[in-house]
Amino acid sequence: MGKIEVQALQDISFTIERGEFAALSGPSGSGKSTLLNVIGLIDLPSSGKVMLDEIDVYKNMKPVSGDKIPAKIDRRLTTLRRTHLGFIFQNFNLIPVLNVQENVELPLKLGKSPATENMTKIQMTEWIDYLIERVGLTGWKRHKPSELSGGQRQRVAIARALATKAPVILADEPTANLDSKNGDQILELMKKINGELHTTFVFSTHDAKIVDMSNHVIHLKDGIIET
Repeated sequence: MGKIEVQALQDISFTIERGEFAALSGPSGSGKSTLLNVIGLIDLPSSGKVMLDEIDVYKNMKPVSGDKIPAKIDRRLTTLRRTHLGFIFQNFNLIPVLNVQENVELPLKLGKSPATENMTKIQMTEWIDYLIERVGLTGWKRHKPSELSGGQRQRVAIARALATKAPVILADEPTANLDSKNGDQILELMKKINGELHTTFVFSTHDAKIVDMSNHVIHLKDGIIET
């Protein structure tokens, strides 16, 4: 920040196991969103190691800081994000000109993951229909985001995050823009998906309900883990 150097995270070390429903909890400015972005390979750490599904992300690569990411590293991170991670953004980030079905299948249009690469076109359509059904939007497949409520948009975002069958779903304050009723429904939906598909969920949140539902909570304060 100008001439002031801010160390967002310090001495962070932990493991999240496959299938966990985990929360990064803490007040604003504690570093939880930065930590989620590091896990999600969006923000690169200036030092340290990130292991994703037993893959050493930066093996044989020197982590970089700043806005400029070398093309070789950028390509590798893009591939890992596409094959191993799904993202649920606070502001949904749906494509406004695409309908529900098109938004959900978009990640598969951009590039299949190892779990979906052998799918036929018919199987892919059936998978997308299944996800839309699981999030309760079968009757809204042809509707665009502007025709949906906030809770419905978040459901589309969840289905889209699951489209590539990514083993890990990262969610940044997923209930922040929802009323309490819709927020509770979204949490129950994600908990159900966690149980049925064994998908690992990692949340950045200060929502007490998410913390209470999580079986692994990492409390952050001033960039460090509180014990």
